[in-house]
Amino acid sequence: MRGPQRSRSIRDIAQEVEQAIDKGCVEFNLIAQDLCAYGKDREGRESLAKLLRTLEGVARQAGGPRWFRCMYAYPRGLTQAVIDAIAESEHIVPYLDMPLQHISARLLRSMKRGKGGAATWSLMRRLRATIPELTLRTTFITGLPGETDEDFEELMAFVREIRFERLGVFTYSPEEDTPAAAMANQVPGELAEERRQRLMGLQRAISFEQQNALVGQELPVLVEGISEETDLLLQGRHPGQAPEIDGLTYISSGDARPGDVVRIRVEEAGDYDVAGGIVEP
Repeated sequence: MRGPQRSRSIRDIAQEVEQAIDKGCVEFNLIAQDLCAYGKDREGRESLAKLLRTLEGVARQAGGPRWFRCMYAYPRGLTQAVIDAIAESEHIVPYLDMPLQHISARLLRSMKRGKGGAATWSLMRRLRATIPELTLRTTFITGLPGETDEDFEELMAFVREIRFERLGVFTYSPEEDTPAAAMANQVPGELAEERRQRLMGLQRAISFEQQNALVGQELPVLVEGISEETDLLLQGRHPGQAPEIDGLTYISSGDARPGDVVRIRVEEAGDYDVAGGIVEP
């Protein structure tokens, strides 16, 4: 899609949410080309923070569990007000999908892909400190034109410290008639792929530790229904599992209906999925 971003009014979104709640909807995913730019094109100083606070109020008035999840939130517009709204809300899921692409400020400037460097390090550290249970999803690109060994090692160090829960890596490939394709210092494809594999190897080790740390914990799970793998299990998702792009939670014991939010004790953990039984209240 091309053209300027246009924001719906907070009132319009809230009314749609109220109508969906009346029909039994539990989970809502807020999606935009750049969610943090929400409201900047509107009069009245509407903002993502105000939208989240409004939706939190709608959920509390309606009663029962409701999940609101933020997708595609770029770092340049992620204000402290938004961070506080997520941290202080009962119904805003502690989950952010933030496509960072790289950490090298020099590379990101040259590609006109936003900011990186010290500002992004600081933002990620602040997010971890303010929202301890936050699930962070991101994507990176290896082999951007001009990426040096030092740039890549900075990216590895960044991932080592921040420990993203969800991370994807792509290799850069030049597209015809784009400014990037004409840039000097193109990175050989085999080197870009080698770097991608190294970064994914690091992430696999981090993810393995994070997944295994869930064993024994109790997590809220939104029940979706009978498992697609076997009719002997139910399946759902915990707050760190966005629909269709993350793993699943398999429920091995206890009764629940689609739309219920139950607590399960994690008994097993795989690369992406977890499994456990419902903890009776």
